[in-house]
Amino acid sequence: MVEEYAKDVIMKERKRWLLFGIPWTFTKYTLTPKRIILNEGLLRSTENEILLYRIIDIELSKTLFQKIFKLGTVTVKSKDASHPILEIKNIKNARAFRDSLAEAVENERLRMKVRQGEVYDPQSIAGPDDDFDDGF
Repeated sequence: MVEEYAKDVIMKERKRWLLFGIPWTFTKYTLTPKRIILNEGLLRSTENEILLYRIIDIELSKTLFQKIFKLGTVTVKSKDASHPILEIKNIKNARAFRDSLAEAVENERLRMKVRQGEVYDPQSIAGPDDDFDDGF
């Protein structure tokens, strides 16, 4: 699936070992104009994607060791069923990835004519005692 989006790829990153930032893992992240594609595994590989317009929040964090080895973690919060919180751990260009992702999310929302508030499901934030139907 990633191969068919090869012409539209904005950025690619690989999860790395924290020690020395060596890319000896089998997890790849691909950012396209419409989705983030997560590809994991060697013998049994799985591929999952998050549509960009469903992303709610993006966070960049760096531990001391990540700073030493010039790595970072981008945490993506979304309304995706399989990955509501996706941690893109130990990637080399974390800030550039986060910035590219934020720009791509905004572009996709404009293209789809979706506002951030439309991504939220009111039932998911309602508590058991909340009643949105006040009889109006």
